[in-house]
Formats: sequence, structure tokens, C-alpha cells
Amino acid sequence: MNYRLTCITPTLVGDGQKLAPIDYMVWKEHVNVLNQKRIFRLLAKGPRLEGYLSQLKKAEKLDFASWGGFAQNYAGRRIPFEHASSAQYWERARAESLFIPTFSTGPSGPYVPGTAIKGALRTGVVHGRFTQKLLQELVDHTKSEGRLPRHTSGPFEDAAVGSASTDSMRQISAGDSKTVAESVFKIYLLRVSTLETRGGGKFELAWKQSPRGSVKRLEDATPTFAEMAAPGTIFEGDWSENAFRAKAQRRKDLNVAAMLGLVNSYTEQLLALQLQYAEWSGLSVLKSNLDQLTARLGEIRESGQGCLLPLGWGAGFLSKISFLDTKDEAYRQILGQVGFYAKAIQSGLPFPKTRKIVFLANQPATLAGFVHLEIQ
Repeated sequence: MNYRLTCITPTLVGDGQKLAPIDYMVWKEHVNVLNQKRIFRLLAKGPRLEGYLSQLKKAEKLDFASWGGFAQNYAGRRIPFEHASSAQYWERARAESLFIPTFSTGPSGPYVPGTAIKGALRTGVVHGRFTQKLLQELVDHTKSEGRLPRHTSGPFEDAAVGSASTDSMRQISAGDSKTVAESVFKIYLLRVSTLETRGGGKFELAWKQSPRGSVKRLEDATPTFAEMAAPGTIFEGDWSENAFRAKAQRRKDLNVAAMLGLVNSYTEQLLALQLQYAEWSGLSVLKSNLDQLTARLGEIRESGQGCLLPLGWGAGFLSKISFLDTKDEAYRQILGQVGFYAKAIQSGLPFPKTRKIVFLANQPATLAGFVHLEIQ
């Protein structure tokens, strides 16, 4: 058996690497990734090597006037911006915003790791098996001990899919995908939106600006850039189902079809929350694209062809958790114990109040990482 993974929105399954501003140069609306080894060999033959090394050591960006020829002649890859306007935002951005996360790549080329697919499926399955009773037990434990347990998610996962020896997810296996052509990737512009109170229980849109905080004008927001697979990109790989484990598992009702159904239910609730955010923020193009994703989910369910799910980098907090009702008081008590989230919870605003918005044609348009997974 095989799986077929189709990107519905721009998708980045990262390898943990980033292109530093001195690893590339922007020329003709492309990010030109420099072949540094080749450049070093060239400069070692003359007197310019010392100057180049000095700039690599001290500069935030390479001086295009001095070294721009390398972008034209010594680029290992040339990755286009999604839209020509992104180049001007790149020119004005601070250097710390110009580290570009890159797609997972092996010796043969870019691919999607099987572990990323299975991890995303697991999140959806645990969400479907989540119980309020377990959540309350965690709150009670936190109150009695004065802190969260070290392995907070363990009991929830065990209750949902079983412990290590009886884990229902072990009946499926997804291999790494085949590699795809580098031409399917583009450099996308992203900005972080946020919500501010307007009174009367209403909210208004603002944009994050580092390090200041938030601003009203979109053009003043801090841009970031990422290498992402364009919508329509297809990754394919091996898929196997272990019949023996399916028979031996503790949960007899958690077969592959049931798993995919739970993931679709998870995505349905996630999209509903994202649509609510789009309405609060007034981002009409985002709302339109989320409506299209919701319709696509309905088609997938009706046809029984796999599932729609969030995958990879940029999809946000809600794509990484198995309990989506962040208004739940017990859940907010737990999050309030986590230093990173405590301030946001205390504000009383919807949580999370921020979203990484992917820009298309210079408009805040969609969310990253929604893919259609089919089993063939």
C-alpha cells in the first residue's frame, strides 16, 4: 500500500535547519543559496578571500555591491519568492527576521518524514479519545502538588491509544516519502496577527512587530520568510497496516478507518476555531480560504478518501495539541501553570490570540500546513 499526501495550503515540514542571511543573497526576486565551498575554492586563488571571510564573520547580510556576482554565478539553488513584493519587504527587514527555515532534505532531495505524518495522525486520534475526567484529574493533581507533573500528556495518550505494548497506532506505519523536485518550493512571506480588545466583548486586528509589541498597520509588522511546498505538491510513500496488531490491540474499535475518522473530526473542530478567529480579525481572504478547506473536508468525508489534517511548521499551537477547547476553565488553569502561556491566559483574551498568516499575492490569505492524506 501507498499513501499520497497533497498540500492544500503552503506546507513546511522542516529539518531544523535555517538559511542565515549570509548563506544566501536575494537577486531577481529569488533567494540564491550560495555554494560556499565553490566560492572558497575560487577566492583562495586570489587576494579576496580574507575580505569575504571578514564579511561573513561581521556582517548581518552580504554586501550585494561587493559580492552580488556570487548570487548570479555561484548559487547552489535559486528559490523564487511567492510574490515579487516579498523582495522589497526582505530588503527592509531586520537581519534577525531573515533566517529562513528550510524543508526536510536528505542526500537524494526534499521529502516528508514518515514520523511527521504519523505524529500528526496521533494528535487527531488522541483528540478524539480525550475525556473531561482525565483533564479534571490533572487539575486536581496540579492543585495538590503545586505544579504540573513532568510528563503531562502521558495519561491522556495511554487512555486514548494504549501504553507502549498495546499502542493502537502501532498497527499502521508510514515510511518517508519519495523525494520531489526542488522546483515545487517557494519562499513565502508570513506575518503574525494578534487580537486586541475593543470593548463590548469585541476584538480588533493588530500585527506583531518585534521587538516593539503590536501595531495596527500591516506594513509595519515584522515579516518572516520560509521555504514551503506550494499548494498542489504531492508526496508519496509506503504505507503498511499490521493485521496481527489490529487483532491483538486493546481497543477493538480503533481500526484504521476509525483513526482517519477521528482525525477528520479533529480537523473539523480546528477549522471551526480558525474560522471564528478570521471573523474576529476581519481577515476576509483568510475566512474565504478556511471556508474552502471546510468544504474540502466535507468532500473527503463523503468520498471516504483519507483525511484532512494540519502538518508541519507554522500551523500553530492548535495543530499540536489534542484538546482544542481553550475556553475550558480546567484547561486554562493548567495552561496558567506553564510560564510561557501564563501571561496570555491571565489577559482574558481568546487563547491563542495570535496566528502565523501566510501571504499570497501580498495579501494575508491562509494558514500553513493543511494537507490531504489518502491511502491507496
